[in-house]
Amino acid sequence: MRKNKKSKNWFIKKNKDHFFKQSKIQGFRSRSAFKLIEIDKKFKLIKQNSLLLDLGSSPGGWSQVARKQITNGKLLAIDIKPMERINNVNFIEGDFRKKEIQEKIMLYFNSKIDVVLSDMAANTSGNKDLDTYNTGQLCLDAMTLSTKVLREEGVFVSKMFMGSIYNEINEKSKKCFKKVVKFKPLSSKKESKEIYIFCKGVLKI
Repeated sequence: MRKNKKSKNWFIKKNKDHFFKQSKIQGFRSRSAFKLIEIDKKFKLIKQNSLLLDLGSSPGGWSQVARKQITNGKLLAIDIKPMERINNVNFIEGDFRKKEIQEKIMLYFNSKIDVVLSDMAANTSGNKDLDTYNTGQLCLDAMTLSTKVLREEGVFVSKMFMGSIYNEINEKSKKCFKKVVKFKPLSSKKESKEIYIFCKGVLKI
């Protein structure tokens, strides 16, 4: 009974959420779409001709937002989970950290790219510290890939959580990029420790 009550309360809270409601009204697959809208409004990172890689894309909210902006570029989405088709978005199901997936990324774009996005979060384990660390590690791995695939003035944006691995992410980002900014969108829940890191300009290490 207690579990059912908790699930019911979560469902009620979710349906009262303004951004959750708006995502349904506007046809976005997730409320996180509004986070990217805010990030793009602030940093103006997505252009009409952008070559963009969306890591951890499923269910596709961020790819939907990016697709609306990109009319003459290319968009590739990757996730270990399946994702329903989005027009003019190519999708690869697999782990971006694996060599064969990275080779497919290089082959698809056949050039350096403009933007790498990552809204990835580790699967919840019940241990918040562990989940924070694992999500941070995904951010670090995505950052490593970004330094390989981005053009010189390219942009990397990733979710991260305040926690034990924060300093490591901060230090690595400053070594890898010319400009680093932390940003918490209004559409990110107040109680959440998530923030986003915006990085621009790949440094030659």
